[in-house]
Amino acid sequence: GGVVDEEALYEALKEGRIAGAALDVFEKEPTTLETTPLLSLNNFICTPHLGASTSEAQENVASAIAEQIADYLLKGAVRNAVNVPSVSDDVLAKVGPYITLGEMLGSLHMQIARGGVEEVNLEFSGDLAEQDTGPVTVAFLKGLFTPILQDAVNFVNAPLIAKERGIRVVESKTKQAADFTNLLRITVRTNEGENLLAGTVFGKKEPRLVRFNSFRLEALPAGHMLLVYNQDKPGVIGALGTTLGENGTNISSMTVGREESSNQNIILLNTDNLVSRDLLEKVRSLPDIDDAMVLELPPYNG
Repeated sequence: GGVVDEEALYEALKEGRIAGAALDVFEKEPTTLETTPLLSLNNFICTPHLGASTSEAQENVASAIAEQIADYLLKGAVRNAVNVPSVSDDVLAKVGPYITLGEMLGSLHMQIARGGVEEVNLEFSGDLAEQDTGPVTVAFLKGLFTPILQDAVNFVNAPLIAKERGIRVVESKTKQAADFTNLLRITVRTNEGENLLAGTVFGKKEPRLVRFNSFRLEALPAGHMLLVYNQDKPGVIGALGTTLGENGTNISSMTVGREESSNQNIILLNTDNLVSRDLLEKVRSLPDIDDAMVLELPPYNG
């Protein structure tokens, strides 16, 4: 009631500028032909106004809306939206943590990618393969495009952006998951190569990165991060920690990924603050460090 200009809607329907419309709440209720001319039109549908007719009902509706907005802001989960596929409570309970993980992996993929993205391949393994994984794919695309676009990227426009850019999105599912109950493997191919990231959820909701190309590790892909490529030699981690500490950067967590067939490692660090450009150059200049880059991923609130 009052959201739509009923007089303007009446004229538009009558003249055929709008093909059809339906309302369940009106400016004046109860409705009559005199107060609501819309009722006289064949291309207008009127449905009963059933919800929120008492103060208790209004409180319940307000609580439900607040909870759904919180779910979207904190978990990226969408329920009862009119312009994006809805996620039931049952599905949300099972794939909600993977929606969060998907967005994290999307952001990480874009930040490490070289060249223009041409194809995205998402492989869902284990029990996750039996669920509706569409929201996870959309969350990944949202994370993929957010770091490079000034305009807001959301669950509605992320698939459209992929289509407009000619990016092929492929999904596959298998019940077999080698090392984990559930696993999300995502390969992004560009015109200059490809990267593979894999993640899972520990417990009921803890997202973890468990594969970075050929490196196996366990890291929380969230917030301020520093990625370091280094030679597998003694003293590298100590020198890195000392350099960060002397420059006022606290390490909240760190993980090392090793590759058996080479002498190169990667180090992924979560830091309390974003590593500055000057500090990044100091890290790159340390002995036995081949390269380093700053990552900024979606925050994780637990």
